[in-house]
Amino acid sequence: MPNSAAHRIAGFAERVLGGPLPVAVRTWDGHRAGPAGPTVVLKNRRALRWLLYSPGELGLARAYVSGDLDVEGDLTEGFRRAWAYRPRLSARDFGEALRLAARLGVFGLPPKPPAEEARLRGKPHTLGRDRSAISHHYDLSNAFYQLLMDDSMAYSSGYWSGTADLARAQHDKLELICRKLGLRPGKRLLDVGCGWGSLLVHAAKHHGVEAVGVTISAEQVRHGKARLAQHDLDDRVEVRQQDYRELAGESFDAVASVEMGEHVGEENYPTYASTLFRMLKPTGRLLLQQMSRGAVAPGGGAFIERYIAPDMTMRPLSRTLGHLEAAGFEIRDVHALREHYVPTVRAWAETLERHWDEAVALLGEAGARVWRLYLAGGALAFEENRMGIDQILAVRPDANGRSAMPWTREWA
Repeated sequence: MPNSAAHRIAGFAERVLGGPLPVAVRTWDGHRAGPAGPTVVLKNRRALRWLLYSPGELGLARAYVSGDLDVEGDLTEGFRRAWAYRPRLSARDFGEALRLAARLGVFGLPPKPPAEEARLRGKPHTLGRDRSAISHHYDLSNAFYQLLMDDSMAYSSGYWSGTADLARAQHDKLELICRKLGLRPGKRLLDVGCGWGSLLVHAAKHHGVEAVGVTISAEQVRHGKARLAQHDLDDRVEVRQQDYRELAGESFDAVASVEMGEHVGEENYPTYASTLFRMLKPTGRLLLQQMSRGAVAPGGGAFIERYIAPDMTMRPLSRTLGHLEAAGFEIRDVHALREHYVPTVRAWAETLERHWDEAVALLGEAGARVWRLYLAGGALAFEENRMGIDQILAVRPDANGRSAMPWTREWA
């Protein structure tokens, strides 16, 4: 029916896009318009009201999380098709959108944002606000993260060196970090942003080190301490609830920080880099694994910033290297792992779908939908090179400029 809601919406979208719809649309009246493949389902008029008051990514996310909008078919393929079309509405387009909304009976009071959105107070990257931001994501539910991840509880990109198994990819990533840091019995390791303790446990069990891990997530500390006791490691490994800005009075042979620098913020990054440098003994090594992004949406975009990682900042790799060099580090190796994040995130997404009912029981329907959207979009961002991930190996030279590093890549 050419006058159905679906066909009216499709007609407007095609005029704005200057071509055919990338995905199909089905509306609350049961009518469908558009190509074969993934179908955006607008369950009610409120689905469009979200977009009216929050045009673009945020409105779509709110409509999806609330359940007013759904996607039938392959969600990732829907993202892939839609990402190629990111139009900006002109004043004329917006006026036409308002007239269409009036004809479809969409107008009404703005819906209240889903409870899953972060609501932080205070100046970004103060100690108090950073604790709230980290708690929003990492204190979500230890049971949920145990459901999602493999037994190592490694919440970062795996290293897929000829394996098809997530647990093996995470083991190989942890082993690669330990080899790059030159860990062996008698050395002391500091893990800044230690998560649920995956690197601490691996380094202590397989390389005989003493270690300290710091995180500002209360749930991660609770889980980490239980894991150390489980592995009989609490006599030589410690997990603290502590901010990196509170580190002082100690020195370590090696420092690791795995996907934590994204939470530091651009203004505070020099302090973060100088803290990592200060905590190392001369000739000590740093292994930094960190996501990167260009100048567009350094926080990851409206959905990520509201629902997943508020106050997150990703910068180009070159800027991170500049911060480290300004702190006194010598950069010894940069290892791009972008492609490795795609199977990592997709393995988590497959686990989520297999255990969907359990995830809903832990997070609620809206919370589980947040994660479905996050994982589908995240894997595609790495696949399409809109985000990167790198392991940076650096050293603190001694007063005479010695690095004590091997002349060859012995860790490779």
